[in-house]
Amino acid sequence: MDTCTALPPVQTQPDFMNLLKVLRREAPSRPTLFEFFLNGPLHEVLARGKKPASRRGIDLTVMEAFKNAGYDYVTYQVPGFVFKRGEVHSKSSISLNEGFVITDRASFEKYPWPNPDECDYAAIAELTEYLPKGMKVIVHGPGGVEENVIRLVGYENLCYMMADEPELVRDLFEAVGSRLERYYRNAAPLASVGACISNDDWGFKTQTLLSVDQMREYLFPWHKRIVEAIHAGGKPAILHSCGYYEQVIDAIVDELKYDARHSYEDAILPVEESYERFHDRIAILGGIDVDYVCRMAPEAVYERSKAMLERSASRGGYALGTGNSVPHWVPHDHYFAMIRAVTDARR
Repeated sequence: MDTCTALPPVQTQPDFMNLLKVLRREAPSRPTLFEFFLNGPLHEVLARGKKPASRRGIDLTVMEAFKNAGYDYVTYQVPGFVFKRGEVHSKSSISLNEGFVITDRASFEKYPWPNPDECDYAAIAELTEYLPKGMKVIVHGPGGVEENVIRLVGYENLCYMMADEPELVRDLFEAVGSRLERYYRNAAPLASVGACISNDDWGFKTQTLLSVDQMREYLFPWHKRIVEAIHAGGKPAILHSCGYYEQVIDAIVDELKYDARHSYEDAILPVEESYERFHDRIAILGGIDVDYVCRMAPEAVYERSKAMLERSASRGGYALGTGNSVPHWVPHDHYFAMIRAVTDARR
């Protein structure tokens, strides 16, 4: 079997301190991996035949998969916290104008807002009994502030609402943002938690979904409070956000105070360039474009990944991974080629 496409052996124990050094923009003691999520079939392969298991709604097979792939952590969402919306027809993509349930002040008042204090934080806390030595949990949310507002209202409806009912828009962002702030304030201090991801998609290839002025008015105050809540729990805050970001990178770093940013796309700004421009201000996570990983030969994926590790080795502030995450359509052998660059560098 081609060693570039085979499942790499894991030769080191998890050590979250390596990722923590990356998040501090330092050089880790060994090359380090980062991914937001993998996918079910890949979990099964990486778990190497271990039977699926769960604990209070937490899939422990995911933990086994992350460990066997060489990650120093596993990502989980605290069970029991979600902003419910209507039916969405999900195929290869989804519409931002489907599933909305809030259209006016009356429907806003009637909406069954979730209580973040009623989440099963104990499920995350008890993972200390199951985590391999050196491994931590990175908690993420059920989407972010802007993402959930759009899900509840619909993107086009939100654009009209900003012009017609700005006070309702302000109340919507507060209703979502304050609950996410509370969610992270509760989760961050847990001993099993090493960091938190605030996952909130803000744009697409050429621009942000909202204008920068609108983001400053409605969105940024809540992200600032979310980061403060995570930092108050003694943990780093990672922003996962897709799309164009050059107009808001200064706010992400200087105003919101995120420690790291994740999600990069070659069509927007290749990770190599992003690293050179921003690594001294914010940690750069992942970045090997998902489309590149899918379309290029495994050897090319391996060589680009290896080169990215070499680029950042002495300067730090970088962990290798895909540009976004690993959905089910990413060929396994192409993904293995990427993580083999870390495995080989650790020898």
